[in-house]
Formats: sequence, structure tokens, C-alpha cells
Amino acid sequence: MEVEIRLFATVREAVGQRSLTRECDPETTVGELLAALEEEYPSLDGQLLDGSAVAGGITVLRNGTHVTHFEGTETALADGDALSITPPVTGG
Repeated sequence: MEVEIRLFATVREAVGQRSLTRECDPETTVGELLAALEEEYPSLDGQLLDGSAVAGGITVLRNGTHVTHFEGTETALADGDALSITPPVTGG
């Protein structure tokens, strides 16, 4: 199955792209995909996950809805899903 990953702010900078497309197994969860991103991009290590939860301040949306409204990092992904990852943003 194919999942689009939309990246914002410092996460986008770490990856060097606005979005990625990943082929995933049908049983893949949000947490597994976030862990794979941390592994693939070492500068993200510890930035997306805090143990088995989404790291503090990080917003993860599946198809526009925060994953906490589903099953958090255990939320299953489906073919065609869009996952948006936004870190805390500050400035003025």
C-alpha cells in the first residue's frame, strides 16, 4: 500500500523535501512509520517518537484528523492515506 507523508517546518528541513511517498505493509501503524523515518533520517531520531507515543509538541494527522482521535501511534494506515507531521513552531 502507498502512504503520502507531508512534512512541515524543521521536519521538512531534516528530510529535505515537502513530502514523501512510502510503500508500506498493510499492517503498518503510524508509530512504525514514524520509527522508520527516525531511522532513515538520523537528525529526526527522538524528534517524532517518545517511547511508544508521539513526541511532545509534534502534531501527526492522518487524512486531516489528529491520530489521538484514533489509536495514537497504534493507528493503522490504509492505502492512499496522507500523514502530516508538524513540529511545534515558534516565532513572531
